[in-house]
Amino acid sequence: MDRLSMDRLGTDCLGMDQRISRRDFLNSTLLASGSLLMSAVTPLQLLRKEDDWTGYGGVGDYSKSNGNTFEVVAAGHRIRANEFERLPEHVIDTGETFDCVVVGGGISGLAAALFFLRKAGKNRTCLVLDNHAVFGGEAKRNEFMVDGHRLMAHQGSAVFFVQYPHSFLARFYDSIGLKEPRLQYQKWAGGAKEMALSKTPYDMVGSEPSTYGWYFGAKFGQQPGLWLMDPWGKKLEGAPITESARTELLKWRAGAQQPEKRPQYFGDEISRYLDSITLEEHMMRRFGISRETIRTFLSPVEGGGSGLGPDALSAYADYAADMLHPLQSDDTDQMFPGGNTGIARLMVKTLLPRAIAGDAGMEAVCRNHIDFAALDQPGSAVRIRLNSTAVWVKHDGDPEKSESVSVVYARAGKIYRVKARTAVMAGGGWTTKQVVRDLPPAQQEAYGQFYRSPCMMANVAVRNWRFLYKMGITGFRWFEGMGNYTEVRKTALIGADSPTISPDSPVVLPLKVLYSYPGLPIADQGHRGRGELLGTSFSDYERQIRQQFTEMFARTGFDARRDIAGIILNRWGHAYLNPQPGFFFGKDGKPAPSEILRAAPFGRIAFANTDLAGIMDHRCSILEAERAVGQLLDQVLAD
Repeated sequence: MDRLSMDRLGTDCLGMDQRISRRDFLNSTLLASGSLLMSAVTPLQLLRKEDDWTGYGGVGDYSKSNGNTFEVVAAGHRIRANEFERLPEHVIDTGETFDCVVVGGGISGLAAALFFLRKAGKNRTCLVLDNHAVFGGEAKRNEFMVDGHRLMAHQGSAVFFVQYPHSFLARFYDSIGLKEPRLQYQKWAGGAKEMALSKTPYDMVGSEPSTYGWYFGAKFGQQPGLWLMDPWGKKLEGAPITESARTELLKWRAGAQQPEKRPQYFGDEISRYLDSITLEEHMMRRFGISRETIRTFLSPVEGGGSGLGPDALSAYADYAADMLHPLQSDDTDQMFPGGNTGIARLMVKTLLPRAIAGDAGMEAVCRNHIDFAALDQPGSAVRIRLNSTAVWVKHDGDPEKSESVSVVYARAGKIYRVKARTAVMAGGGWTTKQVVRDLPPAQQEAYGQFYRSPCMMANVAVRNWRFLYKMGITGFRWFEGMGNYTEVRKTALIGADSPTISPDSPVVLPLKVLYSYPGLPIADQGHRGRGELLGTSFSDYERQIRQQFTEMFARTGFDARRDIAGIILNRWGHAYLNPQPGFFFGKDGKPAPSEILRAAPFGRIAFANTDLAGIMDHRCSILEAERAVGQLLDQVLAD
């Protein structure tokens, strides 16, 4: 497996003339993460290792863009270190002026560019700046070649939902080429008895059918570990847990005894009550279970859609996505082979037809390669400039009277400036509040209430999954080690290597690793998680995964050296917004922080990111982009 050494990754990735060394990188990331990590590991200890950090990136278009790579993280920490507090003297003026500059090339940024060009009229121009090697933000994919088979897996954003056919989102999907949102998936093949498979990696974690297993390891006094198959069907009999824990888990599984009053619309009385308490408090009252049971067995899976466990989150966070109203049916949840990479690629194909080879059909857009040269062509109405980290955004003069915004970015060792008549900050709030140099105190204070936690998506490609089939399971859950659950899924045919699947098929098992520390303050959980994420080498993580799989499955003949074909780590330092109580509707008589940022543009700058909705969902990315662009057209762009 090819690996890039840390020394080779130590480039002047933010565009400064000086190089950032591995020592500087580790010191800055660990110090920025706070002292919580320092008792466990020091930069000096990590420097003694020869392991790399970014690790293997797979094959194909995304091979150099697996999560936040070394270059991306180093660039972000230079911003955090205030190296661009003042406009650099050696900035190169490109001479370019765009009607709109979008900072951030994820789902929200791409959608903003699309809405701007569609609504602003003819002859408008738009530039999208993205700090990664490939557009999409967390909507990117990994690709493996395993024994001649091409496999895809998501790096972050995974599932999309079938919408009501006349809804705004359904019409948007249709406009970018998602004509048939109900995808076709692999069928079972081979002589082995068929087992039901999900379409996404998250289907079973809620239902946990009879083909699901729970693993109990050393944390529960089990060495070797103990497997409990069909735990709910067996009513947890045989699980190495206390009787009180078993009773409470069964109560939780059975659901609340009294019918639940769910929010009917955003801001109703129930919504506001739920936003006044934690999800943990809500679960304790609703199900009659203890804090200990929630933190031992249900955290962070419950609350995982917002990145942390129930102890830190607003109870409304568990219901907020329901207010997006997907079509209620058995096949609502859908997934491209590489997750919502499919949505990002469809948008780019719509913006720049030459950017992805072939026709505009979903099959071609999913399978064909990106023409990176076509993304940033002079004379094009829209341009996507990759590997470009925005470091300084400011109005040219008084924000209320200014006619333009200066946008400064670092790229390939140099610092550049472009002019924008309007700007959309479509990246995360943790950088926006530092990059927008004239951001008023009210918006600064609002962004100070946005807490983020990290996530790592570790994609493990195995040559077959017969070791699971022998155990009679297709999905499983565990309570210690890396991640919490995973399952085998059948892949959508538009990107599948084969129309069929069997226990002998190579598959990718995704491990979603959340960094949750129940009981710590919400900000400290994020700092500590980033410290662990950033301070652990690729080889250490790889070793943990291989050891974990060996402990779990060696008894069925699994051999990590033989059966694991590759591991890709996708590290996202600020993956999830963690909406605390009061985030959605405010508290102590103060407005919700998102209200301040969404209410109106600041001068010529509007804000768009899924953060602002408090819901980590690509649909919110699209909706926030549409709002931000609409505000600029309604209130700012006069001609």
